[in-house]
This record gives sequence, structure tokens and C-alpha cells, in this order.
Amino acid sequence: MKYMAEKEIWFVTGSQHLYGPETLDQVAKNSQEIVKGLNKSAFIPLRIVYKPTVKTPQEITDICLEASSNKDCIGIITWMHTFSPAKMWIKGLSVLNKPLCHLHTQFNAEIPWESIDMDFMNLNQSAHGDREFGHMMTRMRKNRKIIVGHWQTERVQQKLGNWSRVALGWNEFQNLKVARLGDNMREVSVTDGDKVEAQFRFGFSVNGYDSSDVVKYIKGLDQKEVDALVENYEQAYELSDSLKEGGNQRSSLIEAAKIELGLRKFLDEGGFKAFTDTFENLGELKQLPGIATQRLMADGYGFGAEGDWKTSALLRAMKVMAEGLKGGTSFMEDYTYHFTPQKSHVMGSHMLEICPTIADGKPSCEVHPLGIGGKEDPVRLVFNSPAGPAINVSLVDLGNRFRLIVNEVEAVEPEGKLPNLPVARVLWDAHPNLEVAATGWILAGGAHHTVYTQALTTEFIEDFAEMAGIELVVIDKNTTLRELKNQLNANEVYFQLFKNNL
Repeated sequence: MKYMAEKEIWFVTGSQHLYGPETLDQVAKNSQEIVKGLNKSAFIPLRIVYKPTVKTPQEITDICLEASSNKDCIGIITWMHTFSPAKMWIKGLSVLNKPLCHLHTQFNAEIPWESIDMDFMNLNQSAHGDREFGHMMTRMRKNRKIIVGHWQTERVQQKLGNWSRVALGWNEFQNLKVARLGDNMREVSVTDGDKVEAQFRFGFSVNGYDSSDVVKYIKGLDQKEVDALVENYEQAYELSDSLKEGGNQRSSLIEAAKIELGLRKFLDEGGFKAFTDTFENLGELKQLPGIATQRLMADGYGFGAEGDWKTSALLRAMKVMAEGLKGGTSFMEDYTYHFTPQKSHVMGSHMLEICPTIADGKPSCEVHPLGIGGKEDPVRLVFNSPAGPAINVSLVDLGNRFRLIVNEVEAVEPEGKLPNLPVARVLWDAHPNLEVAATGWILAGGAHHTVYTQALTTEFIEDFAEMAGIELVVIDKNTTLRELKNQLNANEVYFQLFKNNL
């Protein structure tokens, strides 16, 4: 994604005039060296930009205002090399509207036992300078990420890289446009919600369109475009015999290609990076978009089925965070269970729309009856997903607030070949076990639609919830239902008391 190269994180070092020009000069040199080192790190995908040391309330306010208004700056890293009296930061922090990472580090890794003197101590005061700074952020109830450790270690650089990815996802969330093709699936609760409140909280907009808005692009296609895409299908996937040239369902493949091209043109011209559809509002579309949606997701678009705009937006943000990382990210649904005395599993799938970035091997391109929607049989990609750790994430509207729910899972190999299941799928073991995970998910109000990813971990979502100022519920290996119920009850009180400050 090209905008990853366009965005940047600013590195802001705090100090004061008390120490004199010689010390301040050294502070600047040390900060510049840290920035150079971070920019060489393989773990940090964005450019870190050095900013001059801030030493007064006005300098701090100016840099916070500048960061807040700069479209390329998506967050700042702060570090107190020396002691920076925190009252100087009040006005600046109050106007800062970009994510903040507090890097609690120091320039040197070890104490120079034989040469250490008070000059060294005055220069290297992060151990208490950052505590002064941290106190003010806590008093101001300022959400931030805190990373502790030496800046040259892989662990610290990896955490900084992960946080910068989340900042990129949050920036995308705030500027995202979601196109809703048709309305919400009738009478369904969890896929609906307050779109106005979502725009207040997250920044993204959700607006409705009709299938005819896509059809007009389909009608304007050049046959050469369609032929080229069909050829792409033939090279990228294992086509079933009926879809190959001369096959009795070849026309379905051609129609699927037209839908993809038309849908892509509609989204691109409108500046949409996420969309929804529903089988109840297909209009003149001859098929429910299957392979079209799958391929658009593979290219980074967000998607939610049955009008699920929250999952669509969340998928787009997580796609942005995961760019370049190992493992795929997809729209997902908890579909059916595998109960056995030894171990119970969940099969995740959907009617058509699972992203091929989570495919284990080359997908098969097939056409099968859908059974709902009253349209022609849609083309879709069919595949299994690889084993390994993953997370399922749900964004839900509880009426008085939004909640992010995470369940850590372990994807496993299917126990059979599933020859008659005409959809993409993944089988997973939900932590700590299915009984606790499903009970906890239902108690927390989790949706049946999720974003499934093997590229991101819970820490990414934790940072994202912190940036957004919303509630996070995690179900993992350590979860017990008694503790989860207590957490949910405590959260209800907390978010009622502090809702005006979040």
C-alpha cells in the first residue's frame, strides 16, 4: 500500500533549559542517533521523523499543534531524555489529537561503572524524567502506548513497529468511506448500529447505495477488460471443468468478472475502501458477488456481508495494519461446531466471502447453487486455511458505547477433505476452550461476523482500542467466566461514569 511510504511518525524529545546549551546539544545528537537507528530497523515499516528538542510550554504546544494538523503525521513518539517538568506539557497534550507512544528508554544501555559522574547523571535522566511525564498524562487521562526498554533491542523495535502499524490503521479508520450496497439484512440486530455515533467516535462515514450504482459500471465495460480478467482467473486459480472455456457454466465466470470490474470501478471512483452488500438487495446483479468480493478483500478492501458496515470498516483497518506481515486477514463468520469428547472446534466460513489471503495453497474456482437470494449460481473461491495461531475480532454497538471483542484461537487442519462443502473455510480451537470462549463471546455481545487474522495479535487490537478510546474484551487461554462476568459488570459502570471523558 503506497500510503505506508507517505505516512510518518514524529519523534519528540523533551528537556528544559536548566541544563545549559552543552547538555541540550548532546540531547539533540542522541535523539537524532536514536531516530537513525529506528529507521534502519526491519520491524518499523514507517519513517520516523526527528523533531527538535522541546524545552518550553510554547515549543511543546507548537509541535503538538503541528502534528495534529499535519496529514502525513499519524502519531508521535515522546521521550524525556532529561527531566522535562510536566506542567509544560499540559496545553500541548490537551490539543494533541494524534496517537501517542511514550518510549521509556535511555540513550545508553548500561551504566558506565568506572566513569559515571553527575554530568552523566544529569544527561541521562529518563528513569525519572519519563515518570514525571507519565504522571501528567495519567492525570489528564491521556490514552497512550508505553514501551519500556532499550531502543536498540529487537523487542522494543518490534513493539514500536506494531504500534506504528496500529496508528496507520487508526488513521485509515478516521478517513475511511464505507459504501453500503443495499441496507442491513432484514430484522438482524448485530450487523446494524448507530452510523452517526460511529462517525463521531471513529471518523469513518457509512452511506447507502443501490446495486444500480454498480450495474451502470458493468454496462459500460469493454469486452477486452472482461476477457483479460477471465484470463487472470484461469492463471491464478484451479478452475472447475464447468468454468473452463467450453464448459457449461463458462458464462457464470464471465458474469462474475463483469461484477468484479464494475464493483471495483464503483469503489475506486467513489474513494471507497470498504463496502457491504446483501443478498436481499441485488437488483439487476445476476449473482451475489462472490469471487469479486474475495479478490477485493485480497487487495485490501474491507467487506461485511448482509450490510455489516462495522465489520467492513474494521477489516479495512486491520488489512492496513497487517500490510507486509506474514499471514492473511479475512471477513469471517462462526458457522458450525465440531463437538467431540476429546476437543471441540469451530468451523468458520461464509456463503461465499472469505478472503484468499488466508488460503492454504492455490484456491479452486467453482460455481455452486447458493439457495438464497433468488439469483444465478455465484462463482466463488474454495480453499482450506493453514494451521496456526490467530485471532477473531468483533466490533459491536452496545447502544451506549462500542466494544471490541477478541478471541484468541488456534487454527487446525480439518479432519476430513470436505468434498461437498462448496465454500472457503477454516477450523479452529477457541481458547481457552469452546465452552468458555462461546459463553464469554455471547455474554460480551459478540457478533457472528468477525475479522479473522493470522497476521495480527491481540496487542494490535489492544492498542487500537486505546487509540479509539473504546472498550476491549479479550478471551484467551487465561479467561475464566467468573472473572469475565466481573469485568463486564465493572466495564459497564466505568464507561457510564467516564463516557464524557472518553
